[in-house]
Amino acid sequence: MAGHPPQPSGVSGPHDWLAAADLIDWSAVPRIDVDTGDAPFCRWFPDGRLNTCHNALDRHVQAGRGDVAALIFDSAMTGERRRYSYAELRDEVARVAGMLRGMGVGKGDRVLIYMPLAPEAVMAMLACARLGAVHSVVFGGFAAPELAKRIVDAQPVIIVTASCGLEPARVVEYLPIIAQAQAIAGSAVPRIVLRRPQHAVTLDPAGEHDWHASLKNAQPADPVDVAATDPLYILYTSGTTGTPKGVVRDNGGHAVALAKSMQTVYGARAGDVFWAASDIGWVVGHSYIVYAPLLTGCTTVLYEGKPVGTPDAGAFWRVVRDYGVNILFTAPTAIRAIRREDPEGSHIAAADMEGLRALFLAGERADPDTLQWIERQLGVPVIDHWWQTELGWPAIATCLGLGERETRQGSAGRPVPGFDIAVLGPDGARLPAGESGDVAIALPLPPGCLTTLWGNDAGFVSTYLAAHSGYYATGDNGFFDADGFLHIMGRSDDIINVAGHRLSTGAMEQVVAAHPDIAECAVVAAADPLKGHRPVGFFVLRAGAEHDEAAVARDIVARVRAEIGPVAAFREAVAVPGLPKTRSGKVLRATLRCIVDGQPYTPAATIEDPAMLSHARDALIRAGIAQAPLSQEDSA
Repeated sequence: MAGHPPQPSGVSGPHDWLAAADLIDWSAVPRIDVDTGDAPFCRWFPDGRLNTCHNALDRHVQAGRGDVAALIFDSAMTGERRRYSYAELRDEVARVAGMLRGMGVGKGDRVLIYMPLAPEAVMAMLACARLGAVHSVVFGGFAAPELAKRIVDAQPVIIVTASCGLEPARVVEYLPIIAQAQAIAGSAVPRIVLRRPQHAVTLDPAGEHDWHASLKNAQPADPVDVAATDPLYILYTSGTTGTPKGVVRDNGGHAVALAKSMQTVYGARAGDVFWAASDIGWVVGHSYIVYAPLLTGCTTVLYEGKPVGTPDAGAFWRVVRDYGVNILFTAPTAIRAIRREDPEGSHIAAADMEGLRALFLAGERADPDTLQWIERQLGVPVIDHWWQTELGWPAIATCLGLGERETRQGSAGRPVPGFDIAVLGPDGARLPAGESGDVAIALPLPPGCLTTLWGNDAGFVSTYLAAHSGYYATGDNGFFDADGFLHIMGRSDDIINVAGHRLSTGAMEQVVAAHPDIAECAVVAAADPLKGHRPVGFFVLRAGAEHDEAAVARDIVARVRAEIGPVAAFREAVAVPGLPKTRSGKVLRATLRCIVDGQPYTPAATIEDPAMLSHARDALIRAGIAQAPLSQEDSA
């Protein structure tokens, strides 16, 4: 843009990815870093061959580190603790791979994994990688209709699941959810079931196989050689239309990027104890519970519990102390929950955590107050960093492994080496420091990022690449400051973060709109001091509706819980006489968000009926959801 000063550099400089590839064992060492001949698609290390499971397990054993702890499992729900060395985990995974192979799973086949946070879930993922099969892990909190969408898209040849998942106050039965999802999807593929003592089940011999019984006779499987460009997994993320998007991750680029990220971003090395307090159903669990720590030769911690309530706000610090955790990674929601229960940090003070070198936060906005509180309590660097399911590893961070220490309030850091990040205006030009625009990443994306959407190349292009030629659109708005720190200001679509979980308000609107008594609706994100965001619904009753407003509100809350799952945290819905719209019919969702949050707002010049804003405000006040916000005109 003519006359503008240059934007601070959004890239940390050229990156030698062939040199980074030396961090990985290859059966065919790549000589080409990236093939862009089919732009906008790219293929990393196209002439390379490897096996990701071999790199995560076997090579460490072959290097004489078989006795080193690979995985520690700690369940606050059951009191169970298990420890696996690299040799033990390799042997278990080889048998699980043999079990899957014996049931017909081969290279390129999809395996859907719907499991609790248990070692067997990690084994199933690594076993798929060992066979060259493609795993698709679905978070155990998703309801049957959402699970069915993923079954239809991925077309798995088998489903690996468990009898139950565990929450602090309840046992979640998995098999009825799986059965309902398969019925919706029209899928008759068999199931392997891990029977947990907390919920005994009788299996159907026609289509269900007991994990332990099947494993007993399984012959260990060796790693299968695959192309670097072959898919490793599919991970579904919320789409703006309510249709999940199957992010495809390759084998070679993924392994190289994650191994490099452990060095550059986290400053981790072989022998460190790395704990990502997340779930394997999310990208953090894929990248930093399972793959990155094991590729690096670290000990990874698998914790089944909550930051508070299992049993108290000292749960995290007990885990850090007991296992000598060096690097902790969690969501800001967890720290906010701990602070709420233990504002003085007494549990932190009581724990001996001398080995802890850093705390990393990601998944949602980390408010400065929380950051400062936990940094004071721990006395170690607290690093906010930013990335997405699609990217697979951090794009914005303070890179401890490169000796960086400077942070900036309100910013997740500067671009990580390998990412050319820009803030773009409507015309696609890079904006100068201080000006907000679309946060985008220049193509080709670095290794480890999504290569496409499963079975949907056209959707990949239209969703991510169409907005700005030559760039991947993150869907976030933000700006660079004068020192090159990137400030992410919010989403430009309907994706919200609820306790670090990316969910679509559009998907929730689809469920609400399907209610027979509802004429129209809108779901917006409200700021939440604990979860970051929470969804709030507005609905308009049809003329002649069979049920009253209170009954409909209760019903749609139950429907969203059933269709999306409890993870949506949809608990608030209010009836309004009409939705605020522009004269062209666009719902003023941004204004509704201001009203929910009690923030000043300026009524759109094109608003059809300004009275609808007052109606929305009054409905929220009556429901006890919000205080009375002011329009800019009211506050003048």
